[in-house]
Amino acid sequence: MLCITVEKYGTPDQLQLQILPTPTVEPDQVLVKVKYAGVNFVDIYERSGVYSTPLPLIPGKEGVGEIVAMGSGVKAFHIGQRVGFPYVEQGAYGEYIALCADGLVSLPESICDEVAASVLLQGLTALFLSHETFPLNQQHTVLIHAAAGGVGFLLVQMAKLRGARVIGTVSSAAKALLAFQAGADKVIRYDCENFVDGVMDFTAGQGVDVVYDSVGLRTFEDSLKALKNRGLLVACGQASGEVPPVALNRLLGCRASERGSFYLTRPVIRHYISDAMALKQQASLLFDYLSLGKIQPPCYQIYSLEQAKEAHYALESRQVTGKLLLSCS
Repeated sequence: MLCITVEKYGTPDQLQLQILPTPTVEPDQVLVKVKYAGVNFVDIYERSGVYSTPLPLIPGKEGVGEIVAMGSGVKAFHIGQRVGFPYVEQGAYGEYIALCADGLVSLPESICDEVAASVLLQGLTALFLSHETFPLNQQHTVLIHAAAGGVGFLLVQMAKLRGARVIGTVSSAAKALLAFQAGADKVIRYDCENFVDGVMDFTAGQGVDVVYDSVGLRTFEDSLKALKNRGLLVACGQASGEVPPVALNRLLGCRASERGSFYLTRPVIRHYISDAMALKQQASLLFDYLSLGKIQPPCYQIYSLEQAKEAHYALESRQVTGKLLLSCS
């Protein structure tokens, strides 16, 4: 099969197109012919060595496709079924992938492959962030960084579904328009103004209940400053770099006039879809939102498998809106 491999850490030029044997299945596995693989920042972290993933590897955490073979112990699926896998350790950047059946979800007929591939990982992430990490309601005001990005665009919509007031940050006029289209009540261009000032103006100096920060190094300190007393900072990414170690006293507020008693969490999707039932329930809710028109999928751009380098360069440039997909077959 054709696939993309990484044999040493580095730039996108380390993504190499190779021919490797098609995987075989264990009794609890299925073989999926991959149609589209999602391109995500976690793929960049693994390729560049930010995450010390053993090499060589076939990148890719998510995708959609069709089951072409099954192990003897698999009963819940059938040959020819359209399925998606929102999170695997590696292997989506290829024509085929063998994976445990518990990591699969069936795709409804109402959702095409491209849309399913554009929302699986990031849509489920937005879902658990807004419904579980901090269960939002109409009493809450939230700050969402990168509000026009893959997760951010969906998270704004889900926060509004939950009744929250939403402030989004973006880096361009085009991205501001997308954030408003997603439903944000206020959008701050952090390339033009200090977002803490914008937050304090919008909240009458109180701060927000929760900050969803997928940017990381560049925004972390000011994200803390944007919180209200006992607010939660959800560090859900590090697009601008890894946040250095944080002194615990940084969360308390050193002077009497400062807000503090903050909470800090670093959630990842595998802890929210850790078994087949949890994954099925979360995916069912996500697909219901899409099918009923309660949320709109992000725009997507499709690259060929041979263009994986170009896709990584595009995502790293941070000029991308929406989702990047690799067409694998």
